[in-house]
Amino acid sequence: MAGTSGYGKFTHAVVRGIPDSFGKSKATGSDGEEVDLAKAQRQYGVYTGILRQKLGLQLIEIPADSTLPESWRVEDTAIIQGDTALITQPWDKDRRRETEAVRKVLEELKLRVVDGADDESATLDGSDVLFTGREFFVGLSSWTNHKGAELVADTFRDFAVSTVPVSGAAHLKSFCSMGGPDTIVTGSSEGAKQALKAMEQLTDHHYEILTVPDDAAANCIYIRVGSNNNYLLHGSTEEYPESAAAFQKLTDYTLLPTSCSETSKLGGTLSSCSLLINRRLDL
Repeated sequence: MAGTSGYGKFTHAVVRGIPDSFGKSKATGSDGEEVDLAKAQRQYGVYTGILRQKLGLQLIEIPADSTLPESWRVEDTAIIQGDTALITQPWDKDRRRETEAVRKVLEELKLRVVDGADDESATLDGSDVLFTGREFFVGLSSWTNHKGAELVADTFRDFAVSTVPVSGAAHLKSFCSMGGPDTIVTGSSEGAKQALKAMEQLTDHHYEILTVPDDAAANCIYIRVGSNNNYLLHGSTEEYPESAAAFQKLTDYTLLPTSCSETSKLGGTLSSCSLLINRRLDL
């Protein structure tokens, strides 16, 4: 893809259910709140319903696995652009099992599946990789290092790949995402501001910037249906009232407030729960 003309158009979504062991590896969130399994599963059902029913995506659901409490984070397992999927580094045995289930689905979709390098010192998480339609930004975080970013550059050679330092325990997409072609949505924290400044210094392209008060609310999902129907999934008004109001500036969009309060307690985001693919074929 030479530009952003096809950006946001998807045909399939790969998802994985919330297992009964949800939160087992981390009983409470970073703010000390206990996670609510039933509520998380209800929110997941609403999320997948929007993808299937409102946006018309073909949903491919990998069964929940109670032995893999973090497996609902399917975004972390692969980076997909065009017909190529890069499987991220399986840095522990659970991650290897998670990526294998995703790999099988991607192979069935006839994508060109590329493995991360054998170098165990390379680390890479999909939640640290932002594709703008023109280039890649890779966050250097607790989960992704320079060697991981090199895997992205080696796999997607048609696009520039730049690295962006991410502070604290966040991923790049914890406070930053694409809100449409050439529109970056970002949070208001100092870390988000520093990352955005680095991105602006590294890019040769111009992006519109929508800044929202809450970092977590900056993670949204843009999907284009047909030639000019723009949809944006974003955090609910109940969770982020001020940020939800900021999205009203996108007057040409159909806004779809979507709650992920339970997964967010464990560091998850809206985009954590799916891999979006543009693939026209008969399965």
